[in-house]
Amino acid sequence: MMTDAATLAYINLYGILGAIPAMLEISAEAKKILGKSACSIGFAVKDGPSATLSFAGGRCILREGADDCTVKLPFGSPEKFNGLIDGTVTPVPTKGFTKLPFLLGKFTKLTDLLTKYLRPSEEDMADPDFARISTTLMFGVITRAVCQIGNHDRIGKASASYIVDGVIRLGIENGPAFAIQAKKSRLAPLPKVPEKVTSMMTFRDMDTARALFDGKINAVASIGTGDVRMAGMISQIDNVNRILDRVALYLA
Repeated sequence: MMTDAATLAYINLYGILGAIPAMLEISAEAKKILGKSACSIGFAVKDGPSATLSFAGGRCILREGADDCTVKLPFGSPEKFNGLIDGTVTPVPTKGFTKLPFLLGKFTKLTDLLTKYLRPSEEDMADPDFARISTTLMFGVITRAVCQIGNHDRIGKASASYIVDGVIRLGIENGPAFAIQAKKSRLAPLPKVPEKVTSMMTFRDMDTARALFDGKINAVASIGTGDVRMAGMISQIDNVNRILDRVALYLA
């Protein structure tokens, strides 16, 4: 089996919807949509992930668990939740009917904008500011997806089991950077990149990173040309790269 629904649900919740907080930090358009509205939306997936997006003061945070929320959206299976993300399932809230205007209005507009950033047209990418935001958000999605695949996907877990404990830094030169903590074969994205890391992989620039994300250039070849640099414990990077190969399957 190439992919599984449960792993995809974790990616969709923590990777895709988990990009909304960052989008509100770096996109003026997203900030304008949200304004000062406040609401918390809990996603509870049977046999899958559970988390809440909390909006307040023009910002958003994602936290685990869906018990403390103003709107609760239950899903009977990972497949049902994945249907929400691909637009084939319309959930019925069990809590927070008075907040439906926010759910159907501002939240839907935010997810539509996120889709525009994550699946941009060539015309959109011709705008340097849009391209910067799009690539930064996609980089974050990929980093979080690596963690979810390493923790839940059968093949990804095998690769994660070989990653020694430590922190892996993934970054773009003069651009955004993210960090993954490996501990006892479990992977977790860190909110900030620590000063000391065990290994790092750095893309030469935004264009190189985007070309790699879009599958237009080969990662191994890019290492040979110097467009991608590695340092520190290379075995960590090697196994993260194996998991990265799985990311494309889930995000296709």
